[in-house]
Amino acid sequence: MPPTATTEPAAQTSASPRIRPPYRARKITHLALRELLRPHAWSLVLAFLAVMGESAASLLEPWPLKIVLDDVLHSKQSNAHFVQWIHGLVGPDVLAVLKLACLLVLAIAVLDAICTYAEKYLTTSVGQWIMFDLRRSIYAHVQKLSISFHDQSRTGDLISRITEDIDNIQSFITSGLLTIAIDLLTLAGMVLVMFFVNWQFTLIALSVVPPLAWVVYRYTRQIKKASRAVRKKEGEVTSVVEEVLSSIRVVKAFAREDYEQRRFEDESLEQVEVALRARSLKARLTPIVSLITAVGTALVLWFGARFALGGTLLPSSLVVFVWYLGKLYKPIQELSKMTDTYSKAAVGYDRIREVLETEREVRDLRGARRAPHFKGKIEFENVRFGYDPENPVLRDVSFKIEPGQVAAFVGPTGAGKSTIIGLIPRFYDPQSGIIKIDGTDIRRFTQKSLRHQISFVLQETILFHAPVWQNIAYGRPEASREAIYRAAEMANASEFIEKLPQGYDTLLGERGMTLSGGQRQRIAIARAIIRNTPILILDEPTSGLDAASEKLVFEALDRLMQQRTAIVIAHRLSTIRRADVIFVIKDGAIAESGAHDKLLKQGGIYAELHNLQFAEKTKAS
Repeated sequence: MPPTATTEPAAQTSASPRIRPPYRARKITHLALRELLRPHAWSLVLAFLAVMGESAASLLEPWPLKIVLDDVLHSKQSNAHFVQWIHGLVGPDVLAVLKLACLLVLAIAVLDAICTYAEKYLTTSVGQWIMFDLRRSIYAHVQKLSISFHDQSRTGDLISRITEDIDNIQSFITSGLLTIAIDLLTLAGMVLVMFFVNWQFTLIALSVVPPLAWVVYRYTRQIKKASRAVRKKEGEVTSVVEEVLSSIRVVKAFAREDYEQRRFEDESLEQVEVALRARSLKARLTPIVSLITAVGTALVLWFGARFALGGTLLPSSLVVFVWYLGKLYKPIQELSKMTDTYSKAAVGYDRIREVLETEREVRDLRGARRAPHFKGKIEFENVRFGYDPENPVLRDVSFKIEPGQVAAFVGPTGAGKSTIIGLIPRFYDPQSGIIKIDGTDIRRFTQKSLRHQISFVLQETILFHAPVWQNIAYGRPEASREAIYRAAEMANASEFIEKLPQGYDTLLGERGMTLSGGQRQRIAIARAIIRNTPILILDEPTSGLDAASEKLVFEALDRLMQQRTAIVIAHRLSTIRRADVIFVIKDGAIAESGAHDKLLKQGGIYAELHNLQFAEKTKAS
């Protein structure tokens, strides 16, 4: 017996409550920096004020030392107004001036600490929420893209874009965006102060900036190009790993572990080579910047010392100048190091934008309406379709299935049977022709409302890493426990589910591999039963099952198909002998149609297939 029934919806879980974001989550459709940052304007304004505080602290940092050199150690005074202001503040006592200098050091440090904390906290918060928005939007967009996009895309590369590329953007916003602003503001402030102290000396110090800017600009472009190649190769490596791990049973069955290991190593070696080329560029930039800044420092020391010896520059001003010079070159060096973070973020930005700007090939038409409850009449009128428009799979296919009928499609592999059932729920749209349900072109309905009235039982049953009851209720998450148990009983699944360690609460392995093929198929049938849709599509539902499992599945399918329009694809003709109408597909067209007995009497393709299978069965027995 199943555990005590409850009327709670299947979608409800005991998970901890979700944390609500401090703003409404946004759907991002066009990736633009200002659009990403707009909801966080106030946080960024406060962070920018904190940046200005950090820059002010950097500018003020050497001035307590100048006070000590000029007024405590009694160097020659060149700024009488400044000295008089200090004396007016604390008096002429030297120790009082020294105390003031020490207090200023502490005050500047406190200002810098507060502003640094505020800036880091705010930018980290903004970065995290932008990452949330991006990840949410790209994941939603990927799910809404047409099946043709997923047919051509590599899963590992998509995973890489949703995870690593977004992480790189978040890292840039957190540690790079306002860091650049800090460096630029500090540079501008220091240059102004240095010009105020001695403009000739400042020109000497800035003489190395043009070659420095040229080197940084040139290497930044090369690094960005190399980073894109690295990210592409990393996505390919991820795809190989995802492909092999998801098909590990096939790999082991054919003893191809060594081959897959070599394939992975080859891909990894290519990734290492590309990454080393990129790293070589990044490694070259920092020492080149250091050498250029060292030249600038040497020039300042040479000319500064000579100015000081000649009496045209105070020693304290030289100390402040050298201090600023070190601080001046440091932001430039930091900006050069930021090229790596910027390049990764820029490449991630481009890769995410490629996905977000990918248009859906199948989309709701303007004015599309919610589909009414279907009776189940399906019509194809001169439908033509090809995955490659130049090579059509279906050629002017026309047929009609009445409500409540069981229709079967048979034919050789590649004839177009699976393509037909992919067109009914609009996984693809035909190049020409019309598909109707209950006399209405299905393009007039929204895709979601159309698919809500179609259930599938496929050859390859996909189950999720979730409890059994959640897998059954996947297509109808609001279903009660009683409905779940009833669906499982109708699908002949309850007898094995109740024997599982936790019954309906047993957590299934990934893709349901902890169950047999027949058990997975019966859960899929229970999933279709609980949806209770007027149209049912069965694609090789008994393929690969043993006789005992096939019998149980057939019984469940008979219950499932009652009072529904059912479309069945099967290679074994014994599966569809009782179908109301059988369509024989050959070379993308309907070659024959009719009931089983009628087609046998015609002696055509169906009869040949039937005789061939019957002869093989007789020979095998």
